[in-house]
Order: sequence, then structure tokens, then C-alpha cells
Amino acid sequence: MADMEIGVLLPTGTAQWGPADDPRELVAFGRYAERLGFSSLFVNDSLIGPRIEALTMLAALAPVTETVTLGTAALMPFLRRPVQAAQALASIDLLSGGRLTVTVGAGFPGRFGRPLYALSELPWEGRFARLDETVALWRALWDGADAFHGEILRFDDIPPTTRPSRAGGPPIWLGGATPAALARAGRQYDGWLPYPPDPADYAAGLRNVHKAATEAGRETEEITPALFVSVRIDNDIESGRRALDDYARATYGMPLEELEKIQAVVTGSADQVLEHLGRYVAAGARHIVVRLGALDLRSQHDQLERIADLIPAVRAAADHASISESS
Repeated sequence: MADMEIGVLLPTGTAQWGPADDPRELVAFGRYAERLGFSSLFVNDSLIGPRIEALTMLAALAPVTETVTLGTAALMPFLRRPVQAAQALASIDLLSGGRLTVTVGAGFPGRFGRPLYALSELPWEGRFARLDETVALWRALWDGADAFHGEILRFDDIPPTTRPSRAGGPPIWLGGATPAALARAGRQYDGWLPYPPDPADYAAGLRNVHKAATEAGRETEEITPALFVSVRIDNDIESGRRALDDYARATYGMPLEELEKIQAVVTGSADQVLEHLGRYVAAGARHIVVRLGALDLRSQHDQLERIADLIPAVRAAADHASISESS
């Protein structure tokens, strides 16, 4: 079983900054997270709401960090030309010395999905096939291919492209938890990054990912079981929930009680948060990407430090779970 990794999603969206915040502070924020013991720094991707563009943020972090994984959660490839995206990702992998992980998604119904396809001048229909073909194209280009013939994407006479730091390119994870996504994650991807509200659903989904991997002749250990979860630690539980509700409304335009129905959200005292994260660890999660439930960088720093204090205990829970699985 893989070692336990705990990462943090950088607050790149302007809805997560205070009026006096300077977005250039995000670079220092990422370096501070590395010093606190977080093992990865992730960024999300969208055309909805002003934000620092995902790959630009990772490029800024690559030369000033040393050991952390740099990741996307999740990159939406349809927002970019596919060959250009392969070049950009390979460049970040090179600049970071091979520390890039790319989680991809096809977008979801509602304002976070279909309107983005319209802005990208691409059809909503066939989006999952387009996503899988784009990933296949990237991997082919990173292996030196000069042509690619898919059902949707077809290129001939491709000039030499940038090769990433690692043979085969960076690991590519898939977001999503529909039955089709679970099967595709098991067959084709290097990791799985969902956000189910219930740890039992995570465990069931991971079993299906592993089943699909086995049927495809893959080892289940080849697939990183990750989790995306919003976290807020506060000794005053009601105050913490109000702050997280403000965050949910600013980020998603919905109250906390609605967000909790569709995404993993953990809030409470440090002990309560640790207990809830431990349930996901027991369900099989081995790379937790934490989104900090705060709306300005000062509060984000506070949450970052509180969660960092839990890292040893979360890793101990993973060690205990691994021993239980092997006994």
C-alpha cells in the first residue's frame, strides 16, 4: 500500500481572497505549505470567476519548491488546444524536476460544465470520449509520436514536441465517481480523485475502480486512491459552520447544507476533523487533497497550520489501516 500523502488546494480563485490580498502571495503560501509538511500543492481550473490560471500557477511554483508534488484538481483539457496543453504540461514537469500530477475532468452539468464548452467552441456531447482521447494524445506525444488518429482527434505530421522529465509523462488521474468514471479510472488512469460525501461511497467506488483495473489486466497498486475534501477546523463549531457556509456561497453559489450533499466536507474541532478524515483513510484513500474553508489568505494560513498539525495522526491512521488490511 502506498504511503499516506496530504496536500492542499491553493486558493487561486479571487472569491477566496480578501480585498487587501495580493495574488503573488500564493507563491509564498505554497512554499509555506511545503515547509509545514504538506506533500502536494494542487490548483483547480475554470473559466467561471476570476482566478490565477492553473498551469501558470504551477509554473510559478515549480522552480521555488523542492519536494512537493504539483497537481491539478481538476484540469479541464477542453479549455485548451490539446497539443499546446501537452507542451505546457511537459514543460511544468521539466521545470519541477518530474513532480507534476495531472488530474483531469470533463466538466459537469450546470454552470461549471456546459457553458464552458460553449466558450471553448466545443460540443457538450461526446465530452468523455474527447477527454480520454486527449489524454491518449498527450501520452503519445510524450512518447515521441508524430501522428495520432483517434475517433475525435486526428493529427498528422506533428513536429517534435517537448518531452517531460519522466518517460511516459506525469501520472494522470481522473476525477468523478459515476459508474462509467470508475470503470475508466480503473482501465486507463494512474489515479482516482473523487469527493464523495460519505466514506462508504468512497470505499464502494474504490472497489469498482480496482475491479475494472483487474479486468483490464492492471495491478490495483498502479492506481493512486486520492480524495478531494473541503476542511474547516474551528473550536467553535457553529462559528466554523457559518464561515464554511460563507465559503460555499462565495465559491459555488449555494449554502453549506447543499454543498455537503454533493461534495466531501469535513468541519468541527481538530479531533472531529481527524476522526472524519480517518474514515476516508479506512475506506482506502491514500492521497488527501484538502481545500481550506476560508475566504481570505490570513484565514487560509490559519487553517493551513491547523490542518498541518493533523498530518502525523492522519499518516498514523493510514499505517494502522494498512496493517489491518495485510493481517
